[in-house]
Amino acid sequence: MSENVGIANTTEWGGTEAVQPQTGLLGRLCSRWWGMALLGAVVCTGAGTLFALPAYGTSAWHSEIRTYLAQFWIWGLLTPAIVWLDRRLPYAGEALGKRLAAHIVASLVFTEIYFYLFTTMRALMGVAPWSSLSISNLFTPAVIGWQIWCWLIYWVILGGIQAYHYYQRYMNSELRLERLEHSFSEARLNALRMQLDPHFLFNALNTISSHVERDPKLTRRMIEHLGDLLRMSLESKDRQEVPLAEELAFLEHYLEIQKIRFGDQLRVVMDISPEVKYATVPSMCIQPLVENAIRHGISRRASGGTLVVRAKPVGERLEIRVMDDGVGLPLGWTLEGSEGLGLSITRQRIAGLHPNGTSSFAVRNRAEGGTMVEVSLPFRRGEEAHERVYA
Repeated sequence: MSENVGIANTTEWGGTEAVQPQTGLLGRLCSRWWGMALLGAVVCTGAGTLFALPAYGTSAWHSEIRTYLAQFWIWGLLTPAIVWLDRRLPYAGEALGKRLAAHIVASLVFTEIYFYLFTTMRALMGVAPWSSLSISNLFTPAVIGWQIWCWLIYWVILGGIQAYHYYQRYMNSELRLERLEHSFSEARLNALRMQLDPHFLFNALNTISSHVERDPKLTRRMIEHLGDLLRMSLESKDRQEVPLAEELAFLEHYLEIQKIRFGDQLRVVMDISPEVKYATVPSMCIQPLVENAIRHGISRRASGGTLVVRAKPVGERLEIRVMDDGVGLPLGWTLEGSEGLGLSITRQRIAGLHPNGTSSFAVRNRAEGGTMVEVSLPFRRGEEAHERVYA
């Protein structure tokens, strides 16, 4: 379940792993202190201008915009200090009472610092006289009302910081859950794949053992093909998907063993469109279907039969069909209730690699006799797979 979700790595932030986006202009700005400072200045200036807009076109416009800019710029300067303080508090998140008490004290201190800096900024901008900086003017009834308002803003900022913390925790928990789901899905697919190897190996060995005394020369040829099968199986054991050409090369060795066993009674038709040769498919997804067709369809007819493996593109999808003209499915057969081990594992692996209805797997009788297994997958080409097959 690895898709680019816009989350590249994690970093420590406030005692939790903070997810940091690394793509896009905003991500690049936030990854550097000067970028954060520039972004904060733009946001504070924009907010101050927005709040002053009601006075635009009036005589109070110049005074209003300077006042609001002074307010937001000072809060922009103090916000990093509030964030720093919140990070450095020696109380864990569970000690809510102690954290709250510490912030109550801090809010009173920050309110006085803010108001003194705000008054200084207004004096620098020519909005207020320098005499307003005197201690006696900082505690008049009118100014105390302003300070209460500023004290409330401190808590709004703190609430935003906490909301950001909770958002980060939520994102990190989602990321961890996604990783766990991906790990579980991969482990399940690996377990299913590991069941396939001994399954086809056991059946191939049974086929070979039946010819040991009857025809040693043919048996040696079977063993050679079996060795190639095992080598190819080991080479692809760490890959859930392979190019179709590689899957067909694996299938060819398996079919050679079966042709030696059945002789002229087994006829094989390979109908593969050239454009799907390097489409990616689940590894060992065709061999179990072919084995099922030979074992339960063709081998039960005295005259043998024909096996057809077809793969072609249909729009944006890849359709794979394995057909035989054998005895067909028994009456009352259902895919859910009667499927064999190879068929069951193949179906589960395809559904696991292409979930949410992006793949389909169907088994049904053919009108002309025999059985057909049809697999439909998203049509995806793999350049790396292409190069691997050529190598």
